[in-house]
Amino acid sequence: MKNINLFTLIRNIFFGVLCLGFSNVALSQARPIEEGFDYRVMPVAQVTESKGKIEVLEFFWYGCPHCHDFEPELSAWIAKQGKDVVVKKVPVAFRDELLPHSQLFYALDSLGRNDLHAKVMVAMHVNKKKLLAEAEIADWVASQGIDRQAFLKAFKSFTVTSKARAANQIAQAYRIDGVPTVAVQGKYLTSPSIAGGSKVRATQAMDFLVNKVRKEKK
Repeated sequence: MKNINLFTLIRNIFFGVLCLGFSNVALSQARPIEEGFDYRVMPVAQVTESKGKIEVLEFFWYGCPHCHDFEPELSAWIAKQGKDVVVKKVPVAFRDELLPHSQLFYALDSLGRNDLHAKVMVAMHVNKKKLLAEAEIADWVASQGIDRQAFLKAFKSFTVTSKARAANQIAQAYRIDGVPTVAVQGKYLTSPSIAGGSKVRATQAMDFLVNKVRKEKK
């Protein structure tokens, strides 16, 4: 009988802690979006390029597991945005040896194959490909039905390499020190890590910030 009571006690404690955890998550997602808790205001606002639109930048790195994890929620959020919202992806290479990942993104973009964006992350984080060496990148791209030589021409082009380095300069201007991070209208930053480690809370903050910018424009 004592063993049964002890088991019951442990079980009740376990489920009590579990329910408390769920309650805390639910409460955090129910409270209003707040500066300092769910988003940050940049000390110096950056100039946006999408005139007349609300510009949202997603800073990411193909090798980041958190970016891969956030991709489904982010894609679903993007699909729900109105015509007044423009979302741009900005690849970040925190070290020079990671620039091939940024070049891969812009080379695919130049070839009109942005549909492979999520597949690159799957290749790296599920299939464990590094996609850093030029030959390995070209082999993978060719396996996706893209002409190898056409891709390599784009990958090594002045335009693509310049965009890859310019993306790092943009990230530095926004003081990006971790990814994924989302910037709204050059003024506000949020991310799952900023928003208490919650992907849902981050997208809620993004909704809040987009609506905030709409009101500011009026």
